[in-house]
Parts: sequence; C-alpha cells; structure tokens
Amino acid sequence: MKFDIITIFPDLFKGFVSESLLARAQKKKLIKINLHNLRKWTDDNHKTVDGRPYGGGAGMVLKIEPIWKAVQFLKRKAKSVKRKTRTILLSAKGETFTQNDVRRLAKYDQIIFICGRYEGVDERVAKHVADEEISIGNYVLFGGEVPTMVIIETILRLIPGVVAKEESIKNESFSVSVNSKLKTVNSYREHPHYTRPKVFMLGGKKLKVPPVLLSGNHKSIEEWRTKKSR
Repeated sequence: MKFDIITIFPDLFKGFVSESLLARAQKKKLIKINLHNLRKWTDDNHKTVDGRPYGGGAGMVLKIEPIWKAVQFLKRKAKSVKRKTRTILLSAKGETFTQNDVRRLAKYDQIIFICGRYEGVDERVAKHVADEEISIGNYVLFGGEVPTMVIIETILRLIPGVVAKEESIKNESFSVSVNSKLKTVNSYREHPHYTRPKVFMLGGKKLKVPPVLLSGNHKSIEEWRTKKSR
C-alpha cells in the first residue's frame, strides 16, 4: 500500500516513518510512505499556501489551489498504474474515525492525506477535492499531521506481513466475529492481560493474577477471556 501525505510540515513525520514496524514494513516493501510539501505547488516567491478568510475572522485558511494541484498530480500518477485511490482531508469537523473505517480503507492501494492547518482548509477542498473528511475525535489539534499518523498506524496493522503474529490482530479490541447461522456481527473489546509477577504488592495490598489464567485449562481460559471481552 502507498501513503501520500500532503503537508506544510513534512519534518514532523521523520521519526514516525523511520522507527519500529513502519520502518520494517517499508524495508520489506509492504508499504511506501511519500511526504509532499504543499509549498511545492505554489506559484509565488513566498510559497504562499494560506489566506485570510472571506467574511472576516481570526486565523488563516489553507488555499484550495495548491491542494488541488498536489492531489491532481498524485492522482495522475496513480491512474497511470491503475491504483485504487482514496483522498482524505483531516479535519475536526469530519466524520469520526472508527475501526470499521480502518477495515474499509485497508482495501485501497493508495491513500492521499491532506493535512489541514491553521484555522482550517477552504471548504471547496472538502466538497470537491477530497473523497471524504475524517476526524479522529471530538477535540481540536494544531493540524492534520498527528491524525494522519494515527490512521496510517491503524491500517498498517491490517496489512498482511506487517505484524509477525497475526493472531494478535484477530483477538484485539474492536475485532469482529461473524455468526453465519444467526446472521450477526459482534465487535468486542480485548480481554485483560496479565504477566509476571503472580502477586504484586501495592501499599500492603496483594494484587493477584486471576487463578483461571494459572490453571493450565485452556478451555476455561478461553471462556474467561470471551466473557471479559463481552
């Protein structure tokens, strides 16, 4: 899968793309992450990407023109190699991101991210340039760079070969099980985890690992985990 990120602060991603599983996934050529400085698609000497909002108000708004040029450039390249592409604008007023969106977006060959900044982005970007507008929660950040990292990391976990033990993905929070007979779909939270020591002393109180996890009875353990997940 290919991720193209349009931003005015590409350096914010340097540590993110060069560490841990992302670095390994790129080395194994499972994913490719390209950073694009929005100022590249400006025409003036000052590389202007924003302007004052019509109607007045505080702050500056990212202009549609350089964003449109950047997206069109990336889409033309995608079309030439027949990639299934999705363009996402990160915005506080977008639809709230969920695990269902992760599963949906993981089916694309390429995702183009438009990182908002300042007071926001010209509304014509949301309506006519991006395919969808996404928020990662009901709060406001400085820009769309951190939400982009969140979305990439969630999708990355679903790409085959990225996570060594794929069983851990199947049994984590928000995983889905389907009952074909009852025609139901269930989404669970992941069951609690414990590790050594068996007993941890905290202020004179013994904090113990649940006995069933120490029993060696795999059926009982599975039943306990299923109950806790529900």
